[in-house]
Amino acid sequence: MKTLRLILGDQLNSKHSWYKTKQDNYVYCMFEMRQETDYVTHHIQKITGFFAAMRDFARLLKSKGFQVEYITLDNPKNTQNLVENLNILINIFNIEKFEYQLPDEYRLDEQLLNFTKTLAIPSRAFSTEHFYTKRFDLKTFFKDKNHHLMETFYRHMRKKHNILIVANQPEGGKWNFDKSNRNKWKGSPDIPPYKNFDNEVSNILELIKSKNIKTIGIFEAHTFEYPINREQALSQLKYFCENLLVHFGDYQDAMHTKEVNLYHSRLSFAMNLKLISPKNVVDTVLNYWTQYGNHIQISQVEGFIRQIIGWREYMRGMYWAFMPDYKTLNHLKSTQALPDFYWTGNTKMNCLKHCITNSLNNGYAHHIQRLMVTGNFALLAQIHPDEVDKWYLGIYIDAIEWVQLPNTRGMSQFADGGKIATKPYVSSGRYINKMSNYCDSCLYNKNEKSGDNACPFNSLYWNFLFEKRNALKDNHRMQMMFNLLDNMDKNQLIKIRARAQKIIESPDEF
Repeated sequence: MKTLRLILGDQLNSKHSWYKTKQDNYVYCMFEMRQETDYVTHHIQKITGFFAAMRDFARLLKSKGFQVEYITLDNPKNTQNLVENLNILINIFNIEKFEYQLPDEYRLDEQLLNFTKTLAIPSRAFSTEHFYTKRFDLKTFFKDKNHHLMETFYRHMRKKHNILIVANQPEGGKWNFDKSNRNKWKGSPDIPPYKNFDNEVSNILELIKSKNIKTIGIFEAHTFEYPINREQALSQLKYFCENLLVHFGDYQDAMHTKEVNLYHSRLSFAMNLKLISPKNVVDTVLNYWTQYGNHIQISQVEGFIRQIIGWREYMRGMYWAFMPDYKTLNHLKSTQALPDFYWTGNTKMNCLKHCITNSLNNGYAHHIQRLMVTGNFALLAQIHPDEVDKWYLGIYIDAIEWVQLPNTRGMSQFADGGKIATKPYVSSGRYINKMSNYCDSCLYNKNEKSGDNACPFNSLYWNFLFEKRNALKDNHRMQMMFNLLDNMDKNQLIKIRARAQKIIESPDEF
């Protein structure tokens, strides 16, 4: 049967079983569409990177003899809509069967499910053959459990896949070395230079500009520096093992004004486009550590693997377990608008200025910058989670909703009431100072809670505890902070709350 196979922009898995043998009756299709560039305002580097990787993947398939219909953004027959484009190709090629790989975003899954119901020809959905887990594995795993603890799932994954396990016990005597992963980087040890890839994208940038696609962020170069194909992703992984793994765990939570990536792998974009699989990443790291890693502590390896088989798989599973209602949750009833400085970086708060400017310049920030700086402020300032979601989904090149939404609405904003995080991840300026040098050159005083010079995070933090106490009073992890709140001088609390209200009402003045 003449079969049309759809490849989405985040399904660039060259090792998929679809490509094991070439058959003349298959037509593969890929689309650059306004449907995807416009549903949220994306970073210019994100759109550019996606298109570059998609085009590279199409070239790879064509070089192997596959028939590929690649519809560029400016192609006259491009309707800019997935369903309409598919219908056109079905008619042009007299297609008798339609096949696709299961999307990881709920909106695309619904769109394709509804589309197949309208077809007069048979259709079939395939696995993307990327993740360790299937869509609804976590929903089943947590079915009879009272809590959805990532740690419980992580230990299950370690045992199931025999990763860092010796005689059914965790290698090194601990399941989790997180307490060893919280060091502040103070300028040493030296951080190796980043491995960049000179992927020429001038024509894509011109295309985006010519079509007046609204974007955020900047892109002053004409080359895209992250991996856009499997070969480059493997090269990046090799570089990480040889140069960065040795200190990854130590400084994975650290932040610094002069460093963008520290010891992070820079693999998230490639992984989320499925250029390289999580199993490939984990196996490579373990093999390197076994053969050459006598100088690398287990805390570095476990800290990295936890992010892959624990957090990444957990987030995807939680997304599919709770969608579509999850996207509307607002447990703390936050209502404020996102400050303008999230789009410009123009703020006097040094930590936010650096993290946001870094995001605008690079389409990147690591997990603590996202969680404990930009996310922390949004939660303390009671920003509506819809606005926070849109910002996170748009600004980061690795942001796809299955991983962004549960991280933002759940972990960062506690809008799900604790389905993912066991407590709100809020802090005063004290934590930011502990993990970074941001406070050293900040206009505000990290030690003051009220007054014009007080760190806004301090005022907002204690105000948040006061205002959200009823919603959080049953959370045992918050009791110590509520006890401190109760013992605070009442006059001081009044001053703190007055300053916090000014910040909440006029955040762009701070």
